Amino acid sequence: METDLRLESSLWIGNKRYRAVLTGWHFKWTEVDKKNRDKKTISVPVAEVVGVEEGRVEILPQKSVEDTDKDFTVFYVKRISSGSTYGLLWRLGRTQFSCPSRVLRDQWTKHLRTALKTHSPLHPHRLLVFINPFGGKKKGRQIYHSLVAPLFELAGISSHVIVTERANQARDHLLKKDLTGFDGVVCVGGDGMFSEILHGLIGRTQQEAGLCENDPAVTLQPCPLHIGIIPAGSTDCVCYATVGVIDPVTSALHIIIGDSQPLDVCSVHQASALVRYSVSLLGYGFYGDVLAESEKHRWMGPLRYDYSGTLVYLSNRSYAGIVQYLPADPVLSSPRDRTRCLSGCSVCSRSTERLFSHSSDTASLYSSHFSQFSSDSEGEWVSVEGRFRCVSLTCMSSSCPKSPLGLSPSAHLADGTGDLILVWDTHPLGFLKFLYRHTSTEDQFDLPFVEVHRVKAVRFSLPKEEEEYEEIGGTSGGIDEERGYVETVSRSGSQQHLAERGTGQETTSEQKTQTPFLCGLCCSKAPAVSVWNCDGEILPSTEILCRIHGQLVRLYARGIEDGAAEDGCNKDSDNCKRTS
Repeated sequence: METDLRLESSLWIGNKRYRAVLTGWHFKWTEVDKKNRDKKTISVPVAEVVGVEEGRVEILPQKSVEDTDKDFTVFYVKRISSGSTYGLLWRLGRTQFSCPSRVLRDQWTKHLRTALKTHSPLHPHRLLVFINPFGGKKKGRQIYHSLVAPLFELAGISSHVIVTERANQARDHLLKKDLTGFDGVVCVGGDGMFSEILHGLIGRTQQEAGLCENDPAVTLQPCPLHIGIIPAGSTDCVCYATVGVIDPVTSALHIIIGDSQPLDVCSVHQASALVRYSVSLLGYGFYGDVLAESEKHRWMGPLRYDYSGTLVYLSNRSYAGIVQYLPADPVLSSPRDRTRCLSGCSVCSRSTERLFSHSSDTASLYSSHFSQFSSDSEGEWVSVEGRFRCVSLTCMSSSCPKSPLGLSPSAHLADGTGDLILVWDTHPLGFLKFLYRHTSTEDQFDLPFVEVHRVKAVRFSLPKEEEEYEEIGGTSGGIDEERGYVETVSRSGSQQHLAERGTGQETTSEQKTQTPFLCGLCCSKAPAVSVWNCDGEILPSTEILCRIHGQLVRLYARGIEDGAAEDGCNKDSDNCKRTS
């Protein structure tokens, strides 16, 4: 509904006359021909107006001002195609208007600025900015000062900038320093820098709320400060999965207009201690081995990941493990429903109501889930045991330029669940097919040795044989149990429900003890256990408990925009509508 704020007059852009109209929520201008007939109309939401300046003003690539009495310049968000199916680049649109008089010019600038303050309540005013000068191509400072800082200045945002000099400096600052007066925290860097901000803000929030992060049953308090990401790292997975493009200007504009995208966070516990938080990839087996191997070749730069990936693949390793998971409600969504979590996602919107409508009930429900392995209103824990190429848990699609659809294309950013991907031991060519499908549009889950489950919690442990080998540093020779079953477990162990898996997925003793092919090129013998890759960091623990915390943090983003939705939403799609 429009407010009483309204201004209408004729304005000129160059030699053409336009009829400009400002209402509460929109500013639009329509070209008028000599016969006073309407032609093309441009409409900009007031919430996407970045700034209004007197005179003829240019901001990027360099600021220039031509002070004229009858002109004013409006800066706003302008969308252009990114060249891919999903994700739009945002650019700073600029239109210079000429008025018949200075009085009318002042009237327009006053009304536009008033509308901007009134109808952009989430517009940040003061930001704490951390710049990682060592990440990626070491251009963090240049990116911020040349592309981002001028936009913040135009929007009237003040920034306190800290250039980090050591690892975890940003995290420690957020945990200890006074954050009064800041609307949000911005990181200029990659996923590693974002992780520092994430841990600092979550830790600070729980400290102030008097909550113990080490308790996996506790319901964590959502963080009050938003997080903004200016991509400038070697990996920018979180930015890509929440915005759809890796572009500093696009991200800066999302921050300026105060977009708000909730994000699920996974807490990782070992015994009675918090190990780490994760938002993208928590991977054991292949992904853990690749990260561990890449640490030996840091001198190679980003190429170390491709090199290490090839080396680990040729090693043909699989690992024994017990995976227990608490399934999410299959009625709400499924990892195989072939939908995408886009801007205005209805699944995430419904989850907001479900997660926060009855906070006391939610706390009680989570407590029953994690204090014991017992059946509750949402079912029982499910346990599977066998040998795996990799075990992965992700709270988002984890898409990136090399894998546009990501690890789990239908994962949601803010539905309070994660997707558990189990890749059973298989032939090397089969595993290669699984990896290759991440780079294409083929369904990587449509393989007989791959499972995916939407879950709320996961627990990983080693079989007793593997625990013994881990303790004495030996090498596993395989386990005796057959892999062909699914087991549902209660804490008392009094009930075990076995369901035979397909005969094509059964693993023989011979398969379990197979030696790596081309092993002589890579290693002398396979290790007994792998390591966990947690958002690019190696975890010190193998046996872990993971819990998904719904919408624990908020980013200055709005989810990935569908390019087709800009021209008209597909009525058959559940996710095409974008909320303002």
